[in-house]
Amino acid sequence: MNAKNTSRRAFIKKGTLAASAIVAGVTSEPVRAAKHRYTTTPSSVLGANNQLRVGFVGVGGQGFNAHVRTVTNMTGENNETWHNYEYNAVGVAACDLYSGRRDRAGALLEIARSEGGLGDYKVETYEDHRRLIERDDIDVVFIGTVDHWHSQIVIDALESGKHVYCEKPMTRYLPEAFEVYDAVQRTGMKFQVGSQYCTEGKWHVAADMIRAGKIGRLVLAQDSYTRNSATGEWNYYELEEGVTPATMDWEHWLGKVRNRVDFNREHYHRWRKYLRYCAGILGDLLAHRIHPLVIATGNPEFPKRVACLGTNGITLDEVGPDDRTVTDNTQVMAEFPSGLAMVILGSTVNEQGLAQVIRGHEGTLYFGGNTVELRPERPFGDLVDQESHDNIEPGVSIPAHVADLFDSIRNDTEPNGNIEVAIRTQTIISMAEMSERMGEMVYFDEETRSMSTGSGRPLETLTYGTMELS
Repeated sequence: MNAKNTSRRAFIKKGTLAASAIVAGVTSEPVRAAKHRYTTTPSSVLGANNQLRVGFVGVGGQGFNAHVRTVTNMTGENNETWHNYEYNAVGVAACDLYSGRRDRAGALLEIARSEGGLGDYKVETYEDHRRLIERDDIDVVFIGTVDHWHSQIVIDALESGKHVYCEKPMTRYLPEAFEVYDAVQRTGMKFQVGSQYCTEGKWHVAADMIRAGKIGRLVLAQDSYTRNSATGEWNYYELEEGVTPATMDWEHWLGKVRNRVDFNREHYHRWRKYLRYCAGILGDLLAHRIHPLVIATGNPEFPKRVACLGTNGITLDEVGPDDRTVTDNTQVMAEFPSGLAMVILGSTVNEQGLAQVIRGHEGTLYFGGNTVELRPERPFGDLVDQESHDNIEPGVSIPAHVADLFDSIRNDTEPNGNIEVAIRTQTIISMAEMSERMGEMVYFDEETRSMSTGSGRPLETLTYGTMELS
């Protein structure tokens, strides 16, 4: 046994040296992401001077603040900058169904063009995303629409030869997520899901450590996203008086939704409260926890089975019986073919969460801020060395996540929130929603992309029209 342990220790240390070259740091030394390097790309892909031209579809809260302001690096107030990245990218077009948002985004893009000396191109705004996507001078499309419009816009952009940055969750339902997945494979364009946690450095450090065998076989990963709102999550979004049937195309906005309602300003601004348009906590908050854990495993897998329990009694009692249809308290458990289990908690009625931990048979990883600490499990104390990585960069940063996509386009590499990570995460999210709404533990067959119960009874994969609120 001693000889075996000695041999394995040597093997792990050899793997550690290889991993350290990748993550640019070992043991207690700070670990930093590689500095962005832009390379020359054929002019058929990029504009003059290696410049990327960007179009934005959906420029409301996230689309304007996280997309338009990030790419232009302008807050829109007193010419203040947003970050310290140099993208060599320009925003040339914006699209939104609401004229007020469309005009606001167009105005900022024009300020960025004229005051930044970015060129003599003309900024255009559109109501229909197809008019923006059909332009052949746009390299990248950023999508910040309501979830049920993601898939159509993503596929239209990919098929027109454009790279895509799409807000999380990847899509509203799983069948359309696989349509996006197939389109990425077919077109070869880059896809980045818009969860900035995918680029947070500590998860990639963890992935290298796990691939090097430092904690043995994976056992359990856990995390949470918890808040507590006295007035109900998402009710803080302002109901803009300017949004009327005359200023936005409501029927177009409803898109694929089957259970349609008449124009409703509450639904438009606070759509995350309603199952017609999204999966609530699962798609909004927990997507930010599942994506990085999938990356950190070092070998992203499709889930084998998922169970989810959700309630919303507290919010309905406190705010009103008609306030929402999504849950305010949700727990997700997932199992993967390797034997790894994952536990994710989400809440908007209590802010006490779980520690970020990945447990292995021989060691455990503990995460805090921008650090990762490996502690050996007691029976393996003489085999596994304790180590700590501090000051890992980048931290949680939307500008860094956008830079990662631009880097991948120029260098023909895969972005951190790539399609393989996105489709596996969406599968977990969609299975969790099915489990909670159908009252079943849901099993997934990767080969057939089908769902079933534990007894083998087929389940119709949730999509538009499957249930009343869809």
